[in-house]
Amino acid sequence: MKPGRGTDRVAIHILLILAIGLTSGCFSRPRYRTSPPGSDSEKTTAGAPVISTKGAFQVGLASYYAHKFHGRPTASGEIFDMYGLTAAHRELPLGTVIHVTHLGNGRSVKVKVNDRGPFIEGRILDLSLGAARRLDMVEEGVARVKIRIIKRID
Repeated sequence: MKPGRGTDRVAIHILLILAIGLTSGCFSRPRYRTSPPGSDSEKTTAGAPVISTKGAFQVGLASYYAHKFHGRPTASGEIFDMYGLTAAHRELPLGTVIHVTHLGNGRSVKVKVNDRGPFIEGRILDLSLGAARRLDMVEEGVARVKIRIIKRID
């Protein structure tokens, strides 16, 4: 069978999809801001925001995990202790220490990121049961939190 216009179009579409997929990572926005978008305090270099972890924060929903994972290895290789003060985050380097504040009640806790997750859309952090207890969020299960980096490990 001789290649025709139909197979040429399919090949072009596949190449376009691959090109878009390969370049999409080049245009990501900063994950953490040190000031609200568009504020005067946001410094720029050639129109792009200057990224710094000093004072960086993230706000979103946090949940917690416990019994099912207790005693199992985390992404860092440490054994998960549900009573410890640890957390799972999708992007922060493992070993990073963060300050987590429950925005509903003002309670806060310092935790170490030693795992990856959460893998539920809309959530930014999974806390150990021990950390969730300190934030008084066990009963509600999910809480709106603010994450501030204390010590970043790269």
